[in-house]
Amino acid sequence: MVLATDLEVLRSSIEDAKVISSILLTLRAALWATLVCAFMGIPMAYLLARHNFFGKGLVEGLINLPVMIPHNAAGIALLMVYGPRFFIGKLFRDLGISFVGTEWGISLAMAYVSLPFLVNAARDGFLSLDPRLEKVARTLGASAWSAFFRITLPLAWRYILTGKIMMWARGISEFGAVIILTYHPIIAPILIYERLENYGLKYAYPVAVLLILLCLIIFGLLRLLASSERRRDLS
Repeated sequence: MVLATDLEVLRSSIEDAKVISSILLTLRAALWATLVCAFMGIPMAYLLARHNFFGKGLVEGLINLPVMIPHNAAGIALLMVYGPRFFIGKLFRDLGISFVGTEWGISLAMAYVSLPFLVNAARDGFLSLDPRLEKVARTLGASAWSAFFRITLPLAWRYILTGKIMMWARGISEFGAVIILTYHPIIAPILIYERLENYGLKYAYPVAVLLILLCLIIFGLLRLLASSERRRDLS
């Protein structure tokens, strides 16, 4: 893909403030979506792994719904719920938060379509652990919170880290839901589409190349971090 790119156009894209800002916005919005969703996604994954309750199948279905539906349809649904005409959107607007045409909206769309990757990975991590470890800790005087944070969470951390990486990666690649909810400020996938439509493949290639190369570097470093943590646990 790099060889197919005009080097002069690639150089001009690197110097293009709009390209760089769109890529940084994409990475930042996906990161915020991942970090915020971790606070509710990890407890939800633990609940699904350790407890049976009425409506559990419905909850699992709702979490995995974004995997099954077209993402432009997801964007329309988010626009209806979080737009200014629905009471949830009005509530957030009264708090000074708008999801239409803002970075908040970008992170919301990314979070909705990518949350299943985090929840499912974390749930698999909790399911891989013997629940008797927590029970033993409780019999030795540890509280439920202490047993979770000192035993369960560290042992499932590799699964959770993998889920976070997958969620961030999925968020970065999101197009359909974001373009419905927030066309501007513009993220890299929408900028690639815009340049393809207006100027052709020659000018869309460089933006795609820059985004792919940057993501490869970041995810390569994250995988190295995960591998080093795994070796440290085994040593």
